[in-house]
Amino acid sequence: MKFKENSKIVKADKLAEGVYSIWFETENIAKESKAGQFISVYCNEGSRILPRPISICEVEGNKLRIVYRVVGKGTEEFSRMNEGESLDIMGPLGNGYTLKDNKALLIAGGIGIPPMVQCAKELKNMGVSDITIVAGYRNNDIFLKEELEKYGKLYIATEDGSVGTKGNVMNAIKENGITADVIYTCGPTPMLKAIKEWALAEGIEAQLSLEEKMACGIGACLACVCQSKEIDHHSQVHNKRICKDGPVFLAQEVEL
Repeated sequence: MKFKENSKIVKADKLAEGVYSIWFETENIAKESKAGQFISVYCNEGSRILPRPISICEVEGNKLRIVYRVVGKGTEEFSRMNEGESLDIMGPLGNGYTLKDNKALLIAGGIGIPPMVQCAKELKNMGVSDITIVAGYRNNDIFLKEELEKYGKLYIATEDGSVGTKGNVMNAIKENGITADVIYTCGPTPMLKAIKEWALAEGIEAQLSLEEKMACGIGACLACVCQSKEIDHHSQVHNKRICKDGPVFLAQEVEL
């Protein structure tokens, strides 16, 4: 069930260059949320009608956290918000991860890193003891490191080699001989494609969270489709709606 609420900001921070965090106090959204889902955040500026879809980073009681990168006027408006102010938000939206009691590998790159916090937290709360996290950044402007380290063994890859493995997340996985029973991942499409190929070759279940620009966020407009193996009952073509059917899919369900 999704809700639309006018939610008060209880904390707002800058985490890295262009990356910001907001904690919302909610009535229903936080307690109904699970790892891998997202919310739609509405601008207070009336000329910007469409909401911005942002992954849920973390949930604590009735509080919900988003971590986002400023990429346009909407997210730039959010970055100027302060504690005590409020925004309209709708959620939880989409289908999240199906968490399993198995050796887990969480892989994320860039702004796909935030949802891994809640994913790792929920796995830990389930009693999963073997949790490995691989996070890829551009450089040493690292964010959410302390949060991730609370829930699993963290490996970092940076494109410039300033922290951890030089290269991408697959370089870090191969360098450290990392394996798992199930993979949970979120990030840019080239990264997801490489992870899918590796996971299928190794026989590891992989759940991919796809990034895509969205308009309605509820599956009505077909603006955020991806190519699928099966014919979608809604559109009658080989497409799936990322906002409604996803954003999380099994690797074998989608073409990248």
